[in-house]
Amino acid sequence: MGWKAIARSATGTSHKIQKIPCQDFGHYRIFNDVIVGAVADGAGSAKYSQIGSKLAVETVLKCFAEINQYPDRQGFSQPLGKIEAEKLFAKIVNQVITDLNNQAAKEGYSVNDLACTLLVFVATPDWFVAMQIGDGFIVVRSQNSEYQLLFEPDKGEFFNETTFVTSANALDEMQVQVISAKQEFICASTDGLEKVAIRLSDWKAFPPFFKPFDEYLQEIANPDAEDQYIIDFLNSERLNSRTDDDKTLLLCLFERE
Repeated sequence: MGWKAIARSATGTSHKIQKIPCQDFGHYRIFNDVIVGAVADGAGSAKYSQIGSKLAVETVLKCFAEINQYPDRQGFSQPLGKIEAEKLFAKIVNQVITDLNNQAAKEGYSVNDLACTLLVFVATPDWFVAMQIGDGFIVVRSQNSEYQLLFEPDKGEFFNETTFVTSANALDEMQVQVISAKQEFICASTDGLEKVAIRLSDWKAFPPFFKPFDEYLQEIANPDAEDQYIIDFLNSERLNSRTDDDKTLLLCLFERE
């Protein structure tokens, strides 16, 4: 019994043509029976957003590692309420902002050059919390239930706009959700996959997109070591015909006995 997970990104075809590096980043950490995951999408207009997205995710995971490091802090043995979750995520986002500012000052450029979205979740065998700043999506499934989209992606006031962690209103726009039940399947992704994974007409998860990944995780013993299926999907011509943006998939499954 325990978590299995994989995180992979692929450069969008438009970025390949323009010789721009992948500006997405996603990763996770497993602490016994708790998994923490984060994905970030660097702003296309930000000069060093690929650095910002990676640093944001790494800062998040470092913060949660510190929380789980000391037994007297109890880690995540007790469920979080909505207010507690909001305070925790606000603290972590503020640390991300601090680290981005420090990076910008060290290299001599504006912190806006590191702009990125940020999605974070914490899942235990008994409860689940998540936050989102900007677009992208988190979809979950509990036992014998449908795939559920947690947050409607933030698309801003105008087309192709969103909120970034470096935005002045980032904490005001942060969305937080607490679910007092175990989630067996989790998918976090940047907005490059929204068109194929989410029904934009009513903001519902599109089950045929998620079910193959759900089954893949159930069948593969170590998805992080057997990743060809995910890599082939992210680089497939069929997918690239639907989206030319960078793409990130962070997939998790809690395996029952």
